[in-house]
Parts: sequence; C-alpha cells; structure tokens
Amino acid sequence: MEAFEYLLGCQQIDAGLRDLLWKHKQHGGFETALAELQKVRIGQNAGRPDQRLTNLQDGIRQMFGDMNESFSRIVDFEFQTDKEHHVRPFLAKFDAIFTLNQDLLLEHHSLNPQNYNISLLLPRRWNNCYIPGMKRHAAVGSGIDPPNPEFWTPDEGGLELNPRSQPYFKLHGSSNWFDSDSRELLVMGGEKASFIDHHPVLKWYHEQFREYLSRPDTRLMVIGYSFGDDHVNNAICDAVAGGGLDIFIIDLLGVDVIDENRDATIYTPGQLASALQPHLIGASRRRLREIFGGDRVEHGKVMKFFS
Repeated sequence: MEAFEYLLGCQQIDAGLRDLLWKHKQHGGFETALAELQKVRIGQNAGRPDQRLTNLQDGIRQMFGDMNESFSRIVDFEFQTDKEHHVRPFLAKFDAIFTLNQDLLLEHHSLNPQNYNISLLLPRRWNNCYIPGMKRHAAVGSGIDPPNPEFWTPDEGGLELNPRSQPYFKLHGSSNWFDSDSRELLVMGGEKASFIDHHPVLKWYHEQFREYLSRPDTRLMVIGYSFGDDHVNNAICDAVAGGGLDIFIIDLLGVDVIDENRDATIYTPGQLASALQPHLIGASRRRLREIFGGDRVEHGKVMKFFS
C-alpha cells in the first residue's frame, strides 16, 4: 500500500497511470498494474515503446532510490539497547535468509561486516552474512541511471555455499542488481517464474529455497509476506506435502494472511489455507518494532520458534 501511495505522487505518473494504479489497488497493487502494461507491450510491435510502461518503471526506480537513500541514513538498526532483544542476533539464528524484498535495508545494516560482527552474541555461528552468486562493484563510471552507491552482477561461477557464512538469497533480485547486458535483475510484474528461469542465479536461488524447505524437521519463519506469489507458494506447499515443514508467521494479519477467502461473506478456507493450516506452529500480529522494541511477552513467543 505504501508503494501504491508513493507512486501516486511521482512526477512520472500521469492521470492515466494513476487510474491504472487505482484499478489494481485492492488486487495486486502496482505490480499488477505493471503486469498489465507488460502484457500490452508484448502484444505490440517489438520496435514500438510503450511510454506508459516506461513511465511506471521510472517511477518504481525512483521509489527504490528514495527508499535506499533513507535506509542508508538509519544510524541504529536496533529498536532498543538491550542486546538480548536485538534484531541482528535474531537474524543470525537462521540457517539461511530468503527474501522477496528488493530494497537495500539489510545490505546497509546486517550485511555490513562491522555491524554484523559486533552484534552477534557468543558463541558465534557465522563469520558473516553474504549474497551467494553475486559480485559487488563500485558504481563510479558504471553508467547506471539512477546511480547506486554500488551495484551487483551475477557471478555464475560462484553458485555455491560457504559453510561459515550465512546465505542471504534475494529471490526476486534487487534494486541494484544488473545482468551481463546491464539490464535490471529485478523480478516484478507478470511472468515472474519465466523471468526467474531465464536467469541462472535466480533459478539457483529458487532451487536452494526448495532444497532448504525439503530438509527433515525444517522450520520456516515467514515475516511480512502476503502469500501472493504462486511460485513461492508452490514451493512451500510442496514442502508441507512432504510432511517435514512447520511454519511460523509474523504479519499484521497473523494466520489469516494465508487465507485468500478470509473476507468472504460465506466462508470456506481457501486452498492455500487448507494446505498450510496443519503445519502452522504459531504466529505474531505485532510489528518487528514492537517484538524487538520492548514487548517481552511477544518476543518470548517468537523466540520459542528456535526451541
């Protein structure tokens, strides 16, 4: 919703694009609007650009640029001084982190070696956190517009895991990732699964996601995911069908986030809810700011996930 409201105010967004955004506000938001324009573009002559699509993409780039600039100015990533209730040690408990977010919040903070190392409670499990299969570059002279403090490109010879480093997989790419042809490596809009299959590093990420979920006695903590991507949901459903996956959800909707029929007048559980309900081991409807900012009861409930 915040992305929708941001885009309404972008100078690139004219009256027609605002109407399109409003059309998709309740179902899919700006990504569904983008998907509609992408379909129109595919149906047109390949040499004919669609200015509406270009303008919406430019607005999205500006949104990520402003978000990343704001995140870079955050001085303290934590919500309180008590290290027992810091976010970074909590993140370091996971075997791997998979995210659909395409901003640079964690890169600015948890992936920063200085911040990461000083925050971990002993005994320390990881030497650092890293993004597998990607190479970092300085942006000076890159020709990328808008510029980023740094940008990343695939290192397809590096599609392997380091046992002493915590892997951080960005399943939908990132706002500062580019492929070998300097095109954005950003999964957004329609045909996401096809885009992923076309890029080896993203395809490998999703293979890793499925492999981690399929391990015996695996627990998955889902934070702020609306369960709106079929390719992600399918991986989770395949894992629960195997019988070895338990799920804990942190979301303002709590367990209701998995149920697409939650607001139906005549209620029956949705297909996804029916599949996942037997595997839910808890949920929190609090924001991370509350969980790690002083609500000790809720913090204790979340941390039981690791017991």
